Amino acid sequence: MLQGKKILITAGPTYEPIDPVRFFGNRSSGKMGFAIAEVLAGYNAEVYLVCGPTNIITHNPSIKLFQVETAQQMFDKSAQLFQNMDAAIFAAAIADYTPEKVSDKKIKKEQTGSDAILIKLVPTKDILSHLGKIKSPEQVLVGFSLETDNELENAKKKLVNKNLDFIVLNSLNDMGAGFSTDTNKITIINRKGEIVKYPLKLKTDVAIDIINYLAANYFS
Repeated sequence: MLQGKKILITAGPTYEPIDPVRFFGNRSSGKMGFAIAEVLAGYNAEVYLVCGPTNIITHNPSIKLFQVETAQQMFDKSAQLFQNMDAAIFAAAIADYTPEKVSDKKIKKEQTGSDAILIKLVPTKDILSHLGKIKSPEQVLVGFSLETDNELENAKKKLVNKNLDFIVLNSLNDMGAGFSTDTNKITIINRKGEIVKYPLKLKTDVAIDIINYLAANYFS
């Protein structure tokens, strides 16, 4: 069902530079997104993987890998690729904010004149919202929602606001789920409000669940 389908995956964190040495980042390892890419490639889909900074490597040589660093770079590459995709799954933990100004030299303590340094943050471009506005009826757009509270409510809101076809919810309150772990525990919610809950599994098995859901409900 997925053979020959062009599918975009995003994975990993983004790094938002402060100066040539420092950056704002997050704890995403990229494991979930890479697992999804490998499963899709194993199903003979045409996989395009856009990833932020990570030490993970791809194993299937058919995966087309695009490495980026910042949220803006991930936005640009994803927007460029999306127009030719059958589906896109956004598993990356993209920064919501980035420094307004980036110093071209390392910021030193003596420059600040005090023990405190103030950095003004501005919103990054919302990739999912942008793609949700331009996607065709034939395209499938999938997002992830990592939550710490009001999990279902927040995930459903994101699903609607960003015009997603379904969303994958996981919670930092679940033991063994979240960043850097080899396991994950997910709940899938679609536009009809249908909810499917899965037990804690290895991320490789979670990737299979997500792809099987995609195939059965949108490409059958």
